[in-house]
Amino acid sequence: METNWYEGGLRLIEEVTTNAEQIQDELLSEILTRNAGTEYLRRFLHGQTDKQLFKKNVPVVTYEDLKPYIDRIANGERSDVLLAEPITGFLMRHEHVAFVCLQIFSGTSGGQPKLTPDIAEVANKWQLFRTLYESPVMKHFGDINQGDKRMEFLFARPEIETPSGLTATSVSTSVYKKSGFKAMLRKFHTSPVEAIFCPEPEQSLYCQLLFGLIQRDEVILVGSAFASTVLRAIKFLENHWQELCSDIKAGLISHRITDSGCRSAASLIMKPNPQLADMIQNICKSKSWEGIIRKLWPKANYVRCVCTGVMSHYTEELEFYCRGLPLVSAAYASSEAQYGINLNPLCKPADASYTFLPNMAYFEFLPVKNDHDESIEMRSNDNEDTESVDLVNVKPGHRYELLVTTSTGLYRYKVGDVLMVTGFHNNAPQFQFVERQNVAISVDQEKTSEADLFKAVTEAKALLDPLGFVLTEYTSYADTSSAPGHYVLFWELKQKEGNHCKELDPKIMVECCYRLEESLHYTYKIYRKKNIIAPLEIRVVKQGTFDALMDHYVSKGASLSQYKRPSCIKSKEALKILDSRVMGKFFSPKSPL
Repeated sequence: METNWYEGGLRLIEEVTTNAEQIQDELLSEILTRNAGTEYLRRFLHGQTDKQLFKKNVPVVTYEDLKPYIDRIANGERSDVLLAEPITGFLMRHEHVAFVCLQIFSGTSGGQPKLTPDIAEVANKWQLFRTLYESPVMKHFGDINQGDKRMEFLFARPEIETPSGLTATSVSTSVYKKSGFKAMLRKFHTSPVEAIFCPEPEQSLYCQLLFGLIQRDEVILVGSAFASTVLRAIKFLENHWQELCSDIKAGLISHRITDSGCRSAASLIMKPNPQLADMIQNICKSKSWEGIIRKLWPKANYVRCVCTGVMSHYTEELEFYCRGLPLVSAAYASSEAQYGINLNPLCKPADASYTFLPNMAYFEFLPVKNDHDESIEMRSNDNEDTESVDLVNVKPGHRYELLVTTSTGLYRYKVGDVLMVTGFHNNAPQFQFVERQNVAISVDQEKTSEADLFKAVTEAKALLDPLGFVLTEYTSYADTSSAPGHYVLFWELKQKEGNHCKELDPKIMVECCYRLEESLHYTYKIYRKKNIIAPLEIRVVKQGTFDALMDHYVSKGASLSQYKRPSCIKSKEALKILDSRVMGKFFSPKSPL
């Protein structure tokens, strides 16, 4: 008999990573055998299921290539135009958010949601994946399912109905609706289901914080899908802790909460507790909020959220609030498939690698040129003629774009993520997330990737550290309203101590602009010297601006727990929100060397 439930998960990880090649071949054979008769695959394979024929004849595709087939199913045609299995609905991902079920999401920028077919098998695979990604965490921190509580900020979104009568929902909402999750929620989470399904995000967040504070002595895990969501919760707490303390003292929930489900759930747990309210108040009224997570939830062992990729920008600020608590990025997945798990959850966020699980999907990898010193135009972005590499044949140090084939009708599908191989566990490769493919800012022929921009911002913001400022959020915008166009960076700053930002030194901000340009890639600097691109601009915005931006996207259908701020702004409405809150504008004084 197992002494701990996760020991079986650890053994399964060893088994599947050892037999990675065999499992991948068997999985692809199963997918092709099951779906060989579909309209889509018949076009390329004519009923055959040979692996080499599949890789030779079936094209590498994006969502736009599959969208006509998915639309036909959504409009009432049989699912066998794309997949043999009867579908139960659709999984939905908005283009401007990122997703990783309960841990890592990968996302893009844009507006309309993507729909991917959902079948009964998907729920079972998510359940298995959860067991596997939690097993290494439990190995280090102990079983959290032993009467302790998780304070995770979870937010469901309403379903939409397609013309066929089938529903479309986000993956997270689909997970939250399952009876098994609801049963676990009641036992092991501080947030009641009524708060998670509350249609008003601000009311939901208020209630989840309230319930987490009331049960503070039971909480051993704090987290959400993304680091940005945890920070949003802490900033919300900074603004509303007095009202929350008042509720706890009186044993009554604030009149601001109008949702009947939240009020009903609160009535079952709340009772007057002046002692607890005073204790929380004494903690929150401190001048510095350094280590506030540890102070408010003293038994918390770690903070679990995505801190890799674009989310690595939030690491410094989050470490300030959770001083000493490990930041754990446990897994890498998306609405299309589950990918890998972090076998070393105690590593620094910047060092996190994900071991791919060969039983989750069939994986292929398109090589991507790994040279950031050369012209961006020389990088291989068009991989159509590049031969794909199997999971077990990738090479350490090389970068690849991820392709997946799944039982849900995705065949050689470009996820859009660029990954770098960091090593192997047994025969399964380990990857670090590098960037989203083709997520870039550009004003001419140059292309600046998400990773390029992050690197440059990291270099520039270091100039603010000695002054006591923290860059809490940033995004970019290609201003082509005049010629030549130029890069605009929106920065939201705050002081390390206190909530209000003191006056900025214009000389330092101008130097930040120059440092940014100096840290960008070769092509950008050449274009700047030739005046093909005008001087870079930083626009400093008021505190709370990026919260307003998040609220805007949430109002358009994004889930608060799945939101990832866009690296480059293309929406006129979003740009208007940012520009209306600009406090100062600064320009690079000269061309970079």
